[in-house]
Amino acid sequence: QLQASGGGLVQAGGSLRLSCAASGRTDSRYVAAWFRQCPGKDREFVARIRWRPGTTRYADSVKGRFTISRDNAKNTVDLSMNSLKPTDTAVYYCAAGRDTIDSINYYSDTTTYDYWGQGTLVTVSS
Repeated sequence: QLQASGGGLVQAGGSLRLSCAASGRTDSRYVAAWFRQCPGKDREFVARIRWRPGTTRYADSVKGRFTISRDNAKNTVDLSMNSLKPTDTAVYYCAAGRDTIDSINYYSDTTTYDYWGQGTLVTVSS
């Protein structure tokens, strides 16, 4: 089970930190990711982190502004978002799945992930 939190309303240029808590055991065979979805659009890959070795990958639209991290002891995956833009407004979802293929196509595919959080709304005002 995944539980996402931390969404809210922020002005453009501001920052937010999302957190995703995983219940149950996690191990090195898993990858965690954040996706986002705007009304009427498909769910979009934002970032992923391999549980071990902790390497990260980002969508071009957030590279340099967002940072994904994980805490092994707490079983959490965070997404730190800086320099937020109105185009970042969306419902953000955390997800976890088997770390099987080291490929951006694999990580950005929603069907890769078996577990999803409930979503948390981020609204960036201009």
